[in-house]
Amino acid sequence: MSRPRLTTLAVACATALATALTGPAAGARAAAGDHYSGTLADGATWIADTPARWNGSLLLFSHGFGPTTAADAPSAAARQALLDAGYALVGSSYDPNGSMWALDSAERDQFAALTAFRRQVGTPTRVISVGQSMGGLVNARIARDGAGRVDGALGLCGLVAGGVDLDNYQLDAEYTLATFFDPADAGELVNLDSQADGAALAGRLTKAVETAQQTAAGRARIALAAAYLNLTDWAPGQQPPARHDFAGQEEQQYAWLAQGLLGFIVPARWSVEQSAGGNTSWNKGVDYAGLLHKSSHAKQVKALYRDAGLDLRTDLNRLTRGADISADPAAVAHLKRTSTAGQSLAVPLLDLHTTADQLVPVEQESAFAGRVRRAGDSALLRQAYVARQSHCNFTTAEVVAGLHAVEHRLDSGHWGNSATTAELQRSAERLDLDGAAFTDYRPSRLSGTR
Repeated sequence: MSRPRLTTLAVACATALATALTGPAAGARAAAGDHYSGTLADGATWIADTPARWNGSLLLFSHGFGPTTAADAPSAAARQALLDAGYALVGSSYDPNGSMWALDSAERDQFAALTAFRRQVGTPTRVISVGQSMGGLVNARIARDGAGRVDGALGLCGLVAGGVDLDNYQLDAEYTLATFFDPADAGELVNLDSQADGAALAGRLTKAVETAQQTAAGRARIALAAAYLNLTDWAPGQQPPARHDFAGQEEQQYAWLAQGLLGFIVPARWSVEQSAGGNTSWNKGVDYAGLLHKSSHAKQVKALYRDAGLDLRTDLNRLTRGADISADPAAVAHLKRTSTAGQSLAVPLLDLHTTADQLVPVEQESAFAGRVRRAGDSALLRQAYVARQSHCNFTTAEVVAGLHAVEHRLDSGHWGNSATTAELQRSAERLDLDGAAFTDYRPSRLSGTR
């Protein structure tokens, strides 16, 4: 999935901030079947769309990481399909005065947008929370905290493992790349000075990876970093590599890295640090051999090291000995408080995830399910998977089918078969929209959790 350059992101963020502060007057009203907008107490904006014939259900949409601009649907096509089906839609920008990692305010602003909708549009018979990407984490927190305010939840490609795990496994991968290909930056991976600083670091790491790809030793070490990143081995425009085609798997992992993946995730760290007030990730004391052992890509890495004539144990020991990055305890505590979910569920939640998500690895669902299971709330959670590459790359039919499964759970009091692969596929196909590719799938363990 292509992403704008960081300079473009910065301009977009500034534009969004200006819009949030000088946009439509708070409380602007419109007739049924129209668009509503307003401003919340912290300066966040909210928008809502209503259909000509409202079925009584309201979808509370949480948008993903990026400029803090109000959104009420995951895509224009989904918005139209949902309005045509009679749903009303609402969502907020989150507080525009802070980081694009807006977890400090997102949940609060979403509930405030819901209150504004009730006051200015009407009282829904049912509220279903929907969240995408970072908004999937917001959505999971709403599913935890929203009893009495929302009835159920649908997550789309959600960052449900939370910010601490995200920052740590990304650090593991960046540290590996810097150690072997860009040692001058090995001590510059955290405490970034600015988004531009992060973009420059990402550029240096990407260039180093491109050079390393030219040798067998470089490809083996790229595969090692990809394992720590939980990076999918199925890239856009290609067929999935065979199970034991380890070279083909690395080639597709490299394609993700070369196409700008680092240019998104490295600068995004600055936004997380900005929000938390310091460095939120660490590798001091991490055993990199043990970390690889837990990865589903371990066989691939071992095979490529063997083919390259490299000693894997030597490299793993080097990583373990050099791991000396410590986090700011206050920043970690802040991130744990604002940016984690799964400690419990108050309402039913269905998560959908593509199997080859390069930005929010599908393995996050495994970590989240384990957290919910330990809380004793597994009966409220269902997870389903779509066989497709790229982040949040769902069809409209898949989104609507997921929504219908949540509605079945709310109407009947049980999931039944509604969230199974077969039933979701049938439900999507009956819509006669844009197809579906639900598949039976079980994600591996998330690497990098501490």
